[in-house]
Amino acid sequence: MTARSWLLPTLAIVMLIGTLHAMTFAAGLPDHLAVTRLVIRTSDQQPRPFRVSVAVTPADRQRGLMFVTEMHPDQGMLFDLGEPKVASMWMKNTPLPLDMLFIRADGHISSIAGNTEPYSRRAISSQEPVRAVLELPGGTCDRLGIEAGDVVVHPMFVAAAHATRGD
Repeated sequence: MTARSWLLPTLAIVMLIGTLHAMTFAAGLPDHLAVTRLVIRTSDQQPRPFRVSVAVTPADRQRGLMFVTEMHPDQGMLFDLGEPKVASMWMKNTPLPLDMLFIRADGHISSIAGNTEPYSRRAISSQEPVRAVLELPGGTCDRLGIEAGDVVVHPMFVAAAHATRGD
């Protein structure tokens, strides 16, 4: 075979790999964000572990889970607000229903907006100052018994809890 006869099959393989990579990126969470472990302790003291991508920069928080079409049941995104403030979220360009957990600086869940409506531009507010927002696949809180008052265990909240106690 000549070098020219290998060109077309090679180009086809390269294009296929590129297409699959683009599809994988579009389907899942942004791959440039740090991924950390987070645990939610429910009222029955059962640990509910998750792998969360942490959105810290304004650009990453603004994009959030827009355009994400697939998430594993134990995946989520943690929005680091930097300091306690009233959070306002929306579902613009977000095709998956999500559970939004609004988390106080001490790690306690303030409130939950469950199974939010995909693509909605309606504002979803924390109603009180929170340190972070955790987005999980829609229905996760109902499935695992996660409720307001449960505790989120993550380094972001440990530092805040120590700072408020003066440790």
